[in-house]
Amino acid sequence: MSIDEQEAGAQLTPYQAAGELVGITRLVDEFYANMDRLPEAKVIRDMHPPDLAESRKKLTYFLCGWLGGPRLFHQHYGPISIPGAHKRFPIGYEERDAWLLCMQRALAVQPYSNELKDYLLAALSIPAERVRQVNAGEI
Repeated sequence: MSIDEQEAGAQLTPYQAAGELVGITRLVDEFYANMDRLPEAKVIRDMHPPDLAESRKKLTYFLCGWLGGPRLFHQHYGPISIPGAHKRFPIGYEERDAWLLCMQRALAVQPYSNELKDYLLAALSIPAERVRQVNAGEI
């Protein structure tokens, strides 16, 4: 690898490193497949509509902007407060952990570097915990 290639790789945003819209869509599809198949995720699957098409689109669009790409969620749905959007659901430790398990398993099968996988799971743990805290009245 040339120095130019190394420098270009070091300057990728997480959005680019995740494969942009195509890669993030693949991640979200796997996330929701996990939600459908993992018994531990039943508690959060039951919070979603039977047809996950809109949920998939919203998460994909959110992650695109959150990872430094186009702000598709804002363009299509307007501004979002993650804790506020989830306030109507009973989200505690079990639900937070189920969501993170689905994401961890989805990340595990992506063609991302281990560093990116670790970064994304750690970064996504922050809003997941914040949603739990807000719903528990801790914040």
